Amino acid sequence: MALNVLFVGGTGQISLPCVERALAAGHKVTVFNRGQRNEPLPKGAESITGDMKDAKSYAQLGARTWDVVAQFMVFTPDQMQQDIATFAGKTGQYIFISSASVYQKSIDTYVITEQTPAVNPYWAYSQAKIACENLMKAAKNLPWTNVRPSHTVRSGIPSMLNDGDAVVHRMLANKPVIVAGDGNAPWTVTRSEDFAVPFTGLFGNPHALYEDFHITGDKGFTWDHIYTAIGNALGVTPKLVHVPTDTLCAYHPEWKGPLLGDKSWTALFDNSKVKRIVGDFTCETDLDRILSEPIRYLKQRLAAKVPYNTDLEPLNDRIIAAQLALH
Repeated sequence: MALNVLFVGGTGQISLPCVERALAAGHKVTVFNRGQRNEPLPKGAESITGDMKDAKSYAQLGARTWDVVAQFMVFTPDQMQQDIATFAGKTGQYIFISSASVYQKSIDTYVITEQTPAVNPYWAYSQAKIACENLMKAAKNLPWTNVRPSHTVRSGIPSMLNDGDAVVHRMLANKPVIVAGDGNAPWTVTRSEDFAVPFTGLFGNPHALYEDFHITGDKGFTWDHIYTAIGNALGVTPKLVHVPTDTLCAYHPEWKGPLLGDKSWTALFDNSKVKRIVGDFTCETDLDRILSEPIRYLKQRLAAKVPYNTDLEPLNDRIIAAQLALH
């Protein structure tokens, strides 16, 4: 059945393949965003240019009725309140893109299910997503579906310290790279195109209403494996320096969120719930193929000499020097 679907976002890391998949499924797709991405929308998608911060342009979305609203751009409770005011009574299904970082991480429950508590005492980003979830679930006249992606890649390079291309430039310069802990904690990396298949399968599905789902691959990779594969794709062997997570957070407290609240833990996911609702699906399990698209985009940025953030380079060098001095 063709549905009238609104994507808020629609050209991002995860959302663009979802737009493509929704169009391929025959849905009528409208995308609302600021129109600032380099990548064009797929043919057949209606584009509305506007900004969530502009109440007037955003209110126009509430003047229409949608079968599905897929919200990729809400990160704070005030944004969720705006969406409740805009879409309550105006959509048959409101799908919020939350984050798998909301889950409580524990050595006792390293395989995460939707029953794992949404508790993250370390990361403000995750706490804000939890607050958004709670507001959505308490709203009236807003049939919701809550989706929690884990580390989902398309154009960006996965990195442990959220430093993106900076870690690659260190590899290419033959400089050591920091890995938190011993580098052996399994971590789940999922291609956006694989995520898009079950995600769009939730559209208009009555069994998906008022339910939480995560959508990830079923296989984990260690961070040593991930960084080595990135280096190999670029023709270099990265020099990995393992530093205790607590030490890294002492040097730079801003790393507490992404490390203690997320990447320093084992993160493997049981996807049986979403598979019961949308049917079985498969995600790529070969790491080189998972990374092929991020590497392709990376090489484009390298060729174009796109600037990257170097603010933490001196700190990285200090930490690595101190760690190596212990050997």
